[in-house]
Amino acid sequence: MRLGLADGSGAWWFRYLLMSPGRDGCRSDPRQQPVQVWATWFPRNGKAQTWIQGLPLRELHLSARGKSPLLLEAGENRISENECRGRLDVDGHRICWDLRCCSTLRVELSSKGWIGFSRTPHSDAIFSGEITLDGQSFRGEPLAYGMQGHNCGYRHRKFWAWTHIHFPPAGSPGSTVEALVYEMPLGLIFRGVAIWHEGRKHVFNDLRDLRRDPSELLWKFCCPNHKFLAAEVEIQGRKGLIHHLPYFKTDCSGRFEVANDSLASARVTLHTPGGAPVELSTDTGAVLEMAGDF
Repeated sequence: MRLGLADGSGAWWFRYLLMSPGRDGCRSDPRQQPVQVWATWFPRNGKAQTWIQGLPLRELHLSARGKSPLLLEAGENRISENECRGRLDVDGHRICWDLRCCSTLRVELSSKGWIGFSRTPHSDAIFSGEITLDGQSFRGEPLAYGMQGHNCGYRHRKFWAWTHIHFPPAGSPGSTVEALVYEMPLGLIFRGVAIWHEGRKHVFNDLRDLRRDPSELLWKFCCPNHKFLAAEVEIQGRKGLIHHLPYFKTDCSGRFEVANDSLASARVTLHTPGGAPVELSTDTGAVLEMAGDF
């Protein structure tokens, strides 16, 4: 889940991870345990901090395959269809959250059988509730805007780029953009974009890169014109504040680095047939993540 605080002071990123079910982890490092809960705080003008707590499989409770609503629970950490909570005590820090979310849009960007899927049941999510970090409280009704996504695969992809942009409602329905690119077998590359604007969803399978720079966490792409909409999108991570996280491979053979800024800026231009271009921009409403070499 990515949620940008409504007051613009920062963003939170929470991750509930089940890795290699049936295998009891690799080593004692929390990032190599089978069940993990991650919390990352992205302050507006400072470097991000991540806390990760590993948990044994015996503490996991997971809803049955194909059953609804989703439920993943481990210790004091829980995520279900419209709410989540957690409590981490890591390296002398305590992070707690109790959140609820609602939305009007769900997106399935990718569903490739045994390779995996990427689904966003809450794409224009509005969050309420409370988060605390070492006694500092973040509370609001609404508290934040963002998304909740579910991802599954038999392993991490060798490379990917992913973004989600949320333009909250301001007297009219909000807009969102989500885009995903990743490697597939036989040299194929998946590309998908979903844009929600003025109550209509537009899905593109022909994302064309204009510029992608992992070192600067910059991604520019366009979606060529079709019957209803065309778009140009630019997402930029904050200079000097890009967060780098080590991800461990599912077979315990090593690790690789993932770059993320959940407080990125974004500019989107939308073109409709016969209409003037629509410009959307946000200084804090985007998340951009990249890994591997394209």
